[in-house]
Amino acid sequence: MITIRDETRFDIAEREALLDAAFGAPRFAKTSERLRRGRTPADGLSFIACTPAGLIGSVRLWDVSAGPGRSALLLGPLAVARHARKHGVGAALVTHALDAAKHAGHGAVLLVGDATYYDRFGFSARKTGGLWLPGPYERDRLLACELEPGALDGARGLITAPVKGESKGTAARLVHNDNAPWRYAA
Repeated sequence: MITIRDETRFDIAEREALLDAAFGAPRFAKTSERLRRGRTPADGLSFIACTPAGLIGSVRLWDVSAGPGRSALLLGPLAVARHARKHGVGAALVTHALDAAKHAGHGAVLLVGDATYYDRFGFSARKTGGLWLPGPYERDRLLACELEPGALDGARGLITAPVKGESKGTAARLVHNDNAPWRYAA
């Protein structure tokens, strides 16, 4: 039996081991990771799938700005243990996460992923043409799902992490120094 529940601090080590097994070290170089680095997921929107034997899946949602003044969530990473793949665990996690986000009043979710997998949940590139990420990514993999119709109408600009202490939807300015990692500044 598979259970999906809120992630707790006791799940961190197992979750990180799952992510390492699923994506390896290259996951830390992904552009989406720049938006997550040093931050916590959106309140109440971090989930794991588990069996009596342990953790088999994980998904988290992160507050972002989809252009200036437009709040959204970023889904990812989604990971399922190799032995549990092809059994609907990933789909159950995504469905649960989207339902929880909608219930919490969020209007849209973005992700970088495979359109052929995520289209069944309502994701497409239809509303992401005016948005871009703070680093390299494959344009056709930037997808969005509106939880509230029209939430991304006219969305345009850099997808950013909100500045700590500011309300959702407040865009941060991305700063890069050639001798230092990417960081976000007010």
